[in-house]
Amino acid sequence: MVQFEHIRCPLHRYTFSVTPIRHWVERNCEGRVLNLFAGRTLLKIDEVRNDIDPDMPANYHVDALVFLRIWPGEKFNTVLLDPPYAFRKSMELYKGNICSPFRQLKDEISRVLMPGGLVITFGYHSVVMGSSRGFAVERLAVFSHGGAIHDTIASVERYQINVDQPIVL
Repeated sequence: MVQFEHIRCPLHRYTFSVTPIRHWVERNCEGRVLNLFAGRTLLKIDEVRNDIDPDMPANYHVDALVFLRIWPGEKFNTVLLDPPYAFRKSMELYKGNICSPFRQLKDEISRVLMPGGLVITFGYHSVVMGSSRGFAVERLAVFSHGGAIHDTIASVERYQINVDQPIVL
């Protein structure tokens, strides 16, 4: 059964700088984490940070899709996906850095994720990895910002070793 949470909080261009969102992320991450679009906020987790902007505090500064395709290290227990949610947003707020095609990113995630690992995705819509890629939704959260501002929706999905045989925790 999918767990659902509704949390009221302000909106900020750096999603994880909002305290309720940051705490939610820190509670839901497992093990070693790849923060693929790291931004400014350092999380209290074991994270490898990537951000295409060289001014951000990150271990790597490469395009997210390139990172996934060339990562030579150990696989991660959790991958955080918090890309710019729209083309306009990336142009106005992130120095014109355009996010890699999201479908291609999702297709490459399993290369760097351990079986049984998590993907936590943020967006304006309920964007998920999907069962066709071997993932099962465990948790959804809506971060309500009030007024006429888009909510932020987060999904937590577990990478199933065998799609027909779910992992039992």
